[in-house]
This record gives sequence, C-alpha cells and structure tokens, in this order.
Amino acid sequence: MNIQSAINREVFAPRDERMLVAVEVKRRKRKRVPFLPTGGKGEYMTYICLSVTNKKPAQLLITKVKRFGGSAPFTRRSQWAVEQLRQVNGINPNKDCPEFDLVFDNAFDQWVASSAPEKCIFIQIMYHACQTYWEGKEGVPGSPAGDQQKAPGGQSSPGAQGGQMGGPGPQARRKSTVGPRPRHTEFVNCQSKLTGDACKMNLVVYRCKVFFNRMKKVIVSNQSRSQAGAGSEAFKLEAYLPVEPLLESLALIYLFILCNNIYTHLGLS
Repeated sequence: MNIQSAINREVFAPRDERMLVAVEVKRRKRKRVPFLPTGGKGEYMTYICLSVTNKKPAQLLITKVKRFGGSAPFTRRSQWAVEQLRQVNGINPNKDCPEFDLVFDNAFDQWVASSAPEKCIFIQIMYHACQTYWEGKEGVPGSPAGDQQKAPGGQSSPGAQGGQMGGPGPQARRKSTVGPRPRHTEFVNCQSKLTGDACKMNLVVYRCKVFFNRMKKVIVSNQSRSQAGAGSEAFKLEAYLPVEPLLESLALIYLFILCNNIYTHLGLS
C-alpha cells in the first residue's frame, strides 16, 4: 500500500472524507516548537492533503498530516476549509520548482515539496478541485450567483428587476438577505500548464516523472547498501542481482500503460 492510500485509510476514511491528493513537504523556514510529542529525536514527516467530505453538501478541506517515526500512525494536526484558503503561490510561473506557499486567514506556510513534479500534481489537482467546488457553490439556490437567475429568453424575471407590478419581488427580497459573494482562492505564480486546458495530459507527464524519481531513489539506495555491505557474502550476492534492468523493465511497462490510457482518452485507440 502506498503512502497516499495509507493516509486516506487512517485519517480520512474514519471521518467520512475522501482524499484527493497529498504531497510530502518540509518547511522552507523551520518553526521552533519546544514541545513536540515525538518519539526519538523529533524527526517526522509532514503531508499537506486535499480532501472532500462524502456528506452533502460536500466540503473541500486542506489538512496537515504528520507521521512521527517510520512506523507510527498518521496524525491529523490542522485542518482548514477551502473558504479559509486565501492564496496559493506557486513561486515560479516559468519553470517547475518544489516550493509553494499557502496563505490562510489565520496562517501563512512556506513549503518545499519532496520534488517539483509532486508539487505540480498537488497544485494542479487543488486548482481544478477549487474551480469545481466554487462552481457548485454558485449554482446552489440561496447563493449570490444562484439568486441571479434569468427568465426564458434571456430576460430577467420581474421579481429580479425590483417588481414591475409594484414593490420588490421575491427575488429582490431574498437577495437582501444574502451575504457577500464568497471569496475564491487566488492562484498566483502558477504555471499556465497547471491551470490550462491541457491539464490532463500534463498530469500524466508529472505522474511519470514522480514514478521515475522514486525508481531512481530505489536504485541509488540499493547501490549504497551493496557498497556499504561489501564485506558480507549476502550483500556481495545482492550486488550482482540484475536490479537496474528489472526496474527499467517496470518503468517501460508503466509508461506503456499510461500511453495506452492517453490514447483511449483522446479516442485514438
């Protein structure tokens, strides 16, 4: 089971939520917290997760999840509704980079993701989830956008124009009780390919990059263990195992499956 599936199972499923995406992060400027409940030397992993509630009306939530130690359970630390998320700053609109900022009503976090592709996947999914969420909100009766309805033929209904029959109509009266339009999350310094029409294709490309980066880490880790244990017969044997060709074969299979999915989606198969 991968990390995202484990987080979804341990943190979000029990709360009747569904995780959409998660990214492993570290602070660019580390905060000093003198009393962290950690085991050992205070080492932990942090994940920023985007989730949606299964209960209607759905809520879009941003959650900070931590894991203290290698085998400890995941712990939910902080959570915000998307209405509290004022801005997502991609830092550099011209090239892939792992840094990004999240600005909330009561918090400002500067993060660096474990890799640039993983950050791009996170921002891309968050952007389109936010767009879908706000569009759904504006279509709900009682919301400012939902109240500004048109009659057939493109003409405003009589009530919406203040009541041509004398006195304000029901639409106008209802609008007076509706609060200001909710503030949408602002995405700044984000590459256009993360928010443009070609986002689905870019998402596949980024997933390939993430997969290859993880494979590279596995190869480097395996070579390091082989060199460190050169005095052991077991590690000597492991050093001659065909690990890299096997991983290269898996990479080609994975890439073939992704390409096949792309062709199917575009109707080229």
